[in-house]
Amino acid sequence: MRERVKRLVLSFSTTTQAMAAEQWFQRKNLPGRLIPLPGSISAECGLAWCTEIEQKRTVEQAAKEGAIQIQGIHEVMLYERK
Repeated sequence: MRERVKRLVLSFSTTTQAMAAEQWFQRKNLPGRLIPLPGSISAECGLAWCTEIEQKRTVEQAAKEGAIQIQGIHEVMLYERK
């Protein structure tokens, strides 16, 4: 069964930036994963980092520490399997 859940989605300008973010966030043990960029978000890169809404402040701080360039931070309703 799938249900809609509000998630935090970070968009990037390039695939290289998205991959760097994935490596950095995993190194910092932050929950989340790379996903295809939702159609409701416009960006140059087709990848985005998806995590829980509650992680917004933590992810922003980790990105700043790791010099990760985020194009945008979005709250999006996504379908997930439960």
